[in-house]
Order: sequence, then C-alpha cells, then structure tokens
Amino acid sequence: MGGPLLLDTHIWFWLVEGAKREITPRLRRILERAHLRSSLVVSVMSVWELGMLDAKGRIRLSVDCTAWVDRALSAPGLRLQEISPAIAIESTRLPGQIHGDPTDRILVATTRLIGATFVTRDDRILKYALHGHVKVLDARR
Repeated sequence: MGGPLLLDTHIWFWLVEGAKREITPRLRRILERAHLRSSLVVSVMSVWELGMLDAKGRIRLSVDCTAWVDRALSAPGLRLQEISPAIAIESTRLPGQIHGDPTDRILVATTRLIGATFVTRDDRILKYALHGHVKVLDARR
C-alpha cells in the first residue's frame, strides 16, 4: 500500500489501545509500514464518533476522552484530516448504494477525495467497496 491509509474509528481505537486480539498480525505490519511513511490518517469525524461512543458508555477509554484524543493525535506518523466543504458535499453524492450513516458517509467521502485506502471491518463499507466506489483494506484479514 503506497498511499495514505484512513483509519476507521474502531481501527484507530484498537490501535491506540493496543488491542492485539483485534488487529491481525498482517494488519499490524501494514500499519507499521504506513506509520514509518507518515501515511496514517484519522478523520476529525472519528474524533467526534469516539467522543459519542465514550459519552454513551459504549467504549471505555484508558484516560479522559480529551486526553486520550490529544495523546492519540500526537502520535508520530499520524495526521488529522479535517472535513472540507468538498468532503461534506461528496458525502451527499456518493455513487452506488451506500447506507445513510453520516459518519460512514463522511469517512468514505474523505477516503475518496484524499486518494486513500480505508482501513475497516465494517461489512457494509466492505460490500460497498466491491463495486469499486472506494478503496478498502479489509481489517478482518
């Protein structure tokens, strides 16, 4: 994988938390190589989603949410991708049939517009990618 890798929220969370059971050895090697090339990307939408999951008690962070995000985003080799007007509009005009989850739509639009590969386990997005609308790395393998 030569280009940037946009991490789905769950992948970013597992990577930062060191969830070895969730990150396969193959995926870990790919992410380490991307890290060395400074090619790991996290969308600001994932920051929002992580905050919502924490607020609802659906995940447990090792520290306060703000501190967790600050630490996670300061990791070398990782960059934060903001939501531009172009990404916002693209998310409303994605080709093919994709579900209506706004977070996933923003992440897919971001992936497409920055020329990245989306790293995810989300079955709906993996199926969407089979039609060639977005480049993905299946994190289940």
